[in-house]
Amino acid sequence: MTSGSNKIDAERYAWAYLNRVIEGPSQALWQLLRSGRDCTEIARGIRARASWLKGVLGQTEARHDWCRWEKDLEIAADYGARLVTPDDEEYPAETFNAAFGFAQLGAERGSGLASKHTGASSPPHSLWVRGNDLRELVAQAVAVVGTRSISSYGKAATEHLVRGLCPAQWTIVAGGAIGIDTVAHSAALAAGGTTMAISACGVDRTYPRVNTKLFNTIASGSHGALVTEYPPETPPQRHRFLTRNRLVAALTEGTVVVEAAWRSGALNTVHWAEGFGKTTMAVPGPITTVGSLGCHQLVKDGRAQLVTSADDVRELLGGIGEIDATGQYEMQFGPDPIQKLSRNELQIYDCTPAHGFPGKQAEQIATEAGMPLGLTVHLLLDLHKNGFIARKNGRFTRTQQND
Repeated sequence: MTSGSNKIDAERYAWAYLNRVIEGPSQALWQLLRSGRDCTEIARGIRARASWLKGVLGQTEARHDWCRWEKDLEIAADYGARLVTPDDEEYPAETFNAAFGFAQLGAERGSGLASKHTGASSPPHSLWVRGNDLRELVAQAVAVVGTRSISSYGKAATEHLVRGLCPAQWTIVAGGAIGIDTVAHSAALAAGGTTMAISACGVDRTYPRVNTKLFNTIASGSHGALVTEYPPETPPQRHRFLTRNRLVAALTEGTVVVEAAWRSGALNTVHWAEGFGKTTMAVPGPITTVGSLGCHQLVKDGRAQLVTSADDVRELLGGIGEIDATGQYEMQFGPDPIQKLSRNELQIYDCTPAHGFPGKQAEQIATEAGMPLGLTVHLLLDLHKNGFIARKNGRFTRTQQND
């Protein structure tokens, strides 16, 4: 075995150890990593109880001697799963940076929706994945969530949306629970699409057990993946479901709530999505039932956009270059990159100050455009990434070449 292979093994063991002894998000760990400490050095420091660990020292007090990295990796391999770390190309760094960066910005400013999520400003330090490439799956992904007490209407509405999204190559993401989640996963498979289930337990556990066959199908072939940030043999517990919801929101471009009562757990995913600056959407339901009260309240409060079809979802989440064929303007001049923007993107672009003028914050642009803040931020970041908009000190302007 070469020295290079030994180094790779040591790093893999270190990440597995860190995943075992530090549960959930850890700002303290990420601060060490960003300061230049590597995973092997941090792992050694934890076992030696080094003082420079600062916050990580307290987080690992009860588990620092849980040295079972080889066993965790072996169990995962037995189930066809792998550990994905920030060192791996498969790790969706850009997706996480956008989501958790927005949450951190809101926490630092102490304003906006993200200020409620100060504990969410750190991405997972590793993930266990069983199935297809994670980064490819989340390149275009949408969360479809809702009640466990699903009605016939909720089932039909979920299937209707998912059947329309899959042909457009959207990965359907949910938490694998009974109810809306299960229908969303199943509908994606039936439509020949891809789906991803985010679990709140170890990759060797199946919860709920009734979905064992469904999960095995998702993880096989090119159907999608099962994902968790918890090491093997970790049982599902209530607090882990809340942390799981954070990943459902972070790994997707937007969240659709299909059917949810006022106190539905699915609304927790909406809170996370808001904190990450993501687009939130809700499907209306019968006014005579309590099953859609949560959806109706989200729309009434301006926290979610009302959607009734896959086209509605695609319009709200459409990326750069996805042309709205029915809504393009008749322009009497040559082709221009601006013409490739969707209606929503063009609306945000038009409300952004021209180059050379004082920039505006996302909240100001959202107000002027009449759009939810989460959707506005999503579109601004897409426009910035593709060179249409410049960002400086939290303010946005159009780039000079596109004015």
